[in-house]
Amino acid sequence: MEQKTEKILDNIRLKRTERKISLLNLAREVGISHSHLYYIESKRVIPSIDVLVKISKALKIDIKDLID
Repeated sequence: MEQKTEKILDNIRLKRTERKISLLNLAREVGISHSHLYYIESKRVIPSIDVLVKISKALKIDIKDLID
C-alpha cells in the first residue's frame, strides 16, 4: 500500500476520533457497514472516491483534509 493511501486512511480514523464519532455512527451516516469502515480504518480495504467523499461530508470536513 502506498504511503499516501495509508495517510488518508489514518486521517479518517484521526478525524473521526477528534470529533468523538463512533465507528458505528459514522458508518451509518456514510451508508456503509461498520465492519466495512473498520476495514478501511485498519487499512485492509481501500475506499472508493465516492466513499471518501461521503466520509468527509459526514465528518463535516473538506475532502482535502483527508488527503493532505
